[in-house]
Amino acid sequence: MFSKQAKSGSKTPTRIEPLPAPTAAAAPVEAARRGPPKVASLLSADLTIEGSVIGEGELQIDGVVKGDVRVGRLTVGETGHIEGGVYAEAVEVRGRVVGAITSKQVRLYGTSYVDGDITHEQLAMETGAFFQGRSLKFQRPTAPAQPAPHPETLAIAQAKPVAG
Repeated sequence: MFSKQAKSGSKTPTRIEPLPAPTAAAAPVEAARRGPPKVASLLSADLTIEGSVIGEGELQIDGVVKGDVRVGRLTVGETGHIEGGVYAEAVEVRGRVVGAITSKQVRLYGTSYVDGDITHEQLAMETGAFFQGRSLKFQRPTAPAQPAPHPETLAIAQAKPVAG
């Protein structure tokens, strides 16, 4: 496959050795460095929460939440229902959300029902998804514009006193 030509004109093949497989002793060290695996919390279909749900992890809602949901990543299952605002880095909706959604990435599956505004960077909708509201794209904040100085103020600031 690869060959290296010697000055004498003969070809001597170069052999490429595969990398050694990780040892069993390296696996626990690698896992400890990454930390414990992140597992999504689940609100099952037979539960109802009245009040806000706040956290930084991943949450799947198959039950009912009557209040705001503020998490890192949210999945609303087909039996899931939220009546309130949703704030997350990423949101997937297969169930029902009645309220505003604010997220970088929003995906509405074919079984979803969303009644409220969606503020997003990315929005994807499958055929069959119901969405009633406004789609608002995030606006990246820019540096606040400084008002231009009044011409008279500028002239006064540039004037130099005359030595007399």
